[in-house]
Amino acid sequence: SPAPNLYATGSEAEYTSAGNPLVLRTDFTLLKDVIDEARVVKDEYEIAALRHANKITAQAHRAVREKIAKASSGSEAGGSERELEAVFTERCIALGAPKQAYHGIFGAGENAATLHYVHNDQPLQGRKNVLVDAAAEWGCYCADVTRTYSLGGEFDEKSRAVYEIVAEMQAQCMEMMKVGVVWEEVHLLAHRVATSGLLRLGILKGASEEELVEKKMSVPFFPHGLGHYLGLDTHDVGGHPDYEDQDEMFRYLRVRGKLPENSVVTVEPGVYFCRFLIEPVLSEEGRGKYIDRGVLDGYWDVGGVRIEDDVVVKKDGVENLTVAAK
Repeated sequence: SPAPNLYATGSEAEYTSAGNPLVLRTDFTLLKDVIDEARVVKDEYEIAALRHANKITAQAHRAVREKIAKASSGSEAGGSERELEAVFTERCIALGAPKQAYHGIFGAGENAATLHYVHNDQPLQGRKNVLVDAAAEWGCYCADVTRTYSLGGEFDEKSRAVYEIVAEMQAQCMEMMKVGVVWEEVHLLAHRVATSGLLRLGILKGASEEELVEKKMSVPFFPHGLGHYLGLDTHDVGGHPDYEDQDEMFRYLRVRGKLPENSVVTVEPGVYFCRFLIEPVLSEEGRGKYIDRGVLDGYWDVGGVRIEDDVVVKKDGVENLTVAAK
């Protein structure tokens, strides 16, 4: 008689008359989904690898800050985005991480408003700030860290105001996070904080904070999801995104549903002044009236501010793996 079928439901084996397997049919779609789910929860080794990738990343970010400080003090020439990328990459390689987790973003001035800016070839001179989204890969595990630095030594008033909004978005979201929290609710909190901050600056106007949230007026300024799972891939699997979601506030979330224990997720709120995203809203009959164009014009050169850390989800909170200075 043929050998028993020890494979999961959906898989069958055909046998020859001698009882030897002839063909094995496996449901790889089902198998992929199971593997994706298994990768969400990290064991101690994986978390240790992610922690080490973050330590290397922090040293590379520090080298970038030092390069910027020399340029802003006049002890070195102004430099370029490309030079910052070179400094970052050199530190990672020197510290044992020859591969980057992803192609880094080194966007100065208005370039920082482009979410996945890739050129990294513009001069720093004449620009206020630089957004650095770059991280090391170590042992096949990826860090993912973003910092926004002043190119003039200190943030000017408008840049500081936007930075503080983003920092508050991240702080409140991290405070909310623990095992079982629904990620959509954390993301909504980030939008509430962003809306409150933009209303306080006078960029948003004409309605209450709650009404502006309902009208999704923060979305043109914070158009991406709050974060994603992290592991063997920078945008790791298992998040069950729904890119067909009709609600633009949630459409680009890479994680949906409840966060399990020992999952590792990025928390990366941002506020951006991207003409491509904001100018069409200005001309909308229904929503344009809620943006003060005169006030907004004073913020285009802020570019964009993002702060991103990698955290392990625990029963009563999170462990922040990211040690890069903010």
